[in-house]
Amino acid sequence: MVFNSLTFMVFFACVLAMHSLPFSWTTKKINLIVASYLFYSAWNPPFVILLWVSTVVDWYAAQGLVKARRQAARHAWMVLSVVANLGMLGYFKYGQFLLDNFTAVMSALGVAYHPAHYDIVLPVGISFYTFATMSYTLDVYLRRALPAQNLLDYALFVTFFPHLVAGPIMRPTELVPQFETPRAASPQQLRFGLALMTIGLFNKVVLADSFLSHVAESVYDGDKIPGTLDAWAGTLAFSGQIFCDFAGYSTTAIGAALCLGFAMSDNFRFPYAAVGFSDFWRRWHITLSSWLRDYLYIPLGGNRHGARRTYAALMTTMLLGGLWHGANWTFVAWGGLHGLYLAAERALRARFANYRPGPLMFVVLGLLTYALVNVTWVFFRAKTFGKAWVVLRGMLGQSGAVKPILDTFSLLCVLVIVGGMVATHWLMRGRTLESVIARAPAVLVSIVWGLLAFAIVIAQGAGSAFIYFQF
Repeated sequence: MVFNSLTFMVFFACVLAMHSLPFSWTTKKINLIVASYLFYSAWNPPFVILLWVSTVVDWYAAQGLVKARRQAARHAWMVLSVVANLGMLGYFKYGQFLLDNFTAVMSALGVAYHPAHYDIVLPVGISFYTFATMSYTLDVYLRRALPAQNLLDYALFVTFFPHLVAGPIMRPTELVPQFETPRAASPQQLRFGLALMTIGLFNKVVLADSFLSHVAESVYDGDKIPGTLDAWAGTLAFSGQIFCDFAGYSTTAIGAALCLGFAMSDNFRFPYAAVGFSDFWRRWHITLSSWLRDYLYIPLGGNRHGARRTYAALMTTMLLGGLWHGANWTFVAWGGLHGLYLAAERALRARFANYRPGPLMFVVLGLLTYALVNVTWVFFRAKTFGKAWVVLRGMLGQSGAVKPILDTFSLLCVLVIVGGMVATHWLMRGRTLESVIARAPAVLVSIVWGLLAFAIVIAQGAGSAFIYFQF
């Protein structure tokens, strides 16, 4: 079940209605758990078992961590949780990838190894809920948090449908306390939640799917060699598509939770107005970048053990972050490029510690950041390195005389939508959506809201899945 479908609209209306009835708080939480399991099972019902396994293992592991008196016992409970979670993630997401690479290595060594091809179906959202549940036992192990008071609250944290399949990656300390006491949305929260859902669906259905996706597909999925204009237009279109798609999902998820009375973390803060790559990762997929920082970068040493250790920790974190996105070396290259960018930025900041850019240079550095981010999107979008090189050569003007791929209308769509998106990010760079809506006249808000909703209906999206569902 996807947010951009009539089925979800009916489902959400029923959930909202049930949540507003005068049931006990425990009954309402049970209703939310059942609804969340129905939401997830709409893709593949047997995979609900994975949610049960993850929930039960981490619940008892956290209980064991609290009760254990010896460090060896605590370590054993932690290992159980990590092995169970990463084991499921490794098998379903990386099993075929590891097998293919092992076969390639054997072939390079002259060993003819031809294993059977395993058609492993990837459970939707497994990367997201695995990281969410792992943070629970990791925090208890590191004594950053106490375990949940009851299994019902923890199970609801794992399965809560707004964040279940594509984030935001919530921490137990952020969401479990909200399940402990009765919650219901105020009229203002309900209005703002529905407005957020409208904005998120507009980004996904209208901008990403109706206008930008076909431009990126024409350049990246076709057999034609793109020239400079086509290569840049296709890549810029994808930069807009992936933002509108993923930020659209996160905005819709946050709005859906708010309609039920729950607050979830922001996941995007106008990232295409970032100046520098550390700023970019403070604005893009915030819950993932903070998870990688807290549970990978800092444990690897962070910036506490000298420059070499810092750069090694930084590169390792970003390479693994790239691999988290998909079982393909192109994602590792994407993460590696961001690691190199962050390392270079860190070195430049140390070298020019007293430099303060003026207003014009500040904008130039921001546009340079966006241009270099688009170079990384080539590897994220291309299915093979061969295709990535073809697009990069086109972006560098090295394709030669080739026939245009995109028509004038497609180029105009990219110019207007992506240009408008980047301009909006800069306009909103130091602001929040909440503050802007709060200061805007109610009539204007109503008109814009109505136009967005009308555009969603007119677009008549095909209910295509969100890009990050594959991760």
